[in-house]
Amino acid sequence: MGARNKITVVGAGNVGATAAHWLAAKELGDIVLVDIVEGVPQGKALDLAEAAPIEGFDVRLIGTNGYEETSGSDVVIITAGLARKPGMSRDDLLRTNGDIVGKVVDEIVKRSPDSILIIVSNPLDAMCQVALRRSGFPKHRVIGMAGVLDSARMRCFLAEALDVSVENVTAFVLGGHGDTMVPLPRYSTVAGIPITDLLSKEKIDALVTRTANGGAEIVNYLKTGSAYYAPAASAVEMVEAILKDKKKILPCAAYLEGQYKTKGLYVGVPVKLGRGGVEEIIEITLTPDEQAAFDKSAAAVRELVEKLKLT
Repeated sequence: MGARNKITVVGAGNVGATAAHWLAAKELGDIVLVDIVEGVPQGKALDLAEAAPIEGFDVRLIGTNGYEETSGSDVVIITAGLARKPGMSRDDLLRTNGDIVGKVVDEIVKRSPDSILIIVSNPLDAMCQVALRRSGFPKHRVIGMAGVLDSARMRCFLAEALDVSVENVTAFVLGGHGDTMVPLPRYSTVAGIPITDLLSKEKIDALVTRTANGGAEIVNYLKTGSAYYAPAASAVEMVEAILKDKKKILPCAAYLEGQYKTKGLYVGVPVKLGRGGVEEIIEITLTPDEQAAFDKSAAAVRELVEKLKLT
């Protein structure tokens, strides 16, 4: 056995702490939880460590307000950033989170120059662009978590609509993370059967809309705060595919250089994830309608990136 993997999670809020929980439960490696708020990462890491004797996972958990302990990390999940506050424009949020993510990346790069970055902070696709630019890492080592979550939501809704096991359902969602995402019903199946054979167009359209608004639906219920169980689980699925070199095909935000008629931009596409990060971008043929939806989604991402003056 070689040395254990080391995983850093930056941001000990609900998403970061829940990601640490799933990572520990799966014994994917030793975990460092980082947050600027004094005591919060230390307390949550200790609490989780105290669950280990009961749940039987054997990993080391450290909570810290600095970055020294993160040195030599294999994978870093970045969840840091502000949620949008009342009266705050999207542009304000974009710049604030761009600054936060940029500073985090600077700290990580100094100490873990060979790590793979998984970005969860919003607005996601634009934050990937910030991380790529600030890190100087090759594009295959900076990846955004969005499509895994969007596809999981669609799978959940499809299983519910058809009264079947979620394990039988696959779903395919491309594009930017947000209301311009592009779910592809013809590639979504139940035990291999296309959902277009099982559900009416109206029903599928309703499920697609619900998927696109999946995050907002949860925010409306919670009133304060947003989704965290599924986003955290999605990031952890990516970490597992990377650290176990699974070559698993998952929809992630990846840097496109001409694929899907898009250049120089992070957009959600199916990728093969393994020890090297994004090992391949899987390109499928889109119908004219699907390509138009993808182009619209990419344009929305480009608009955000241009506001950050990264291009």
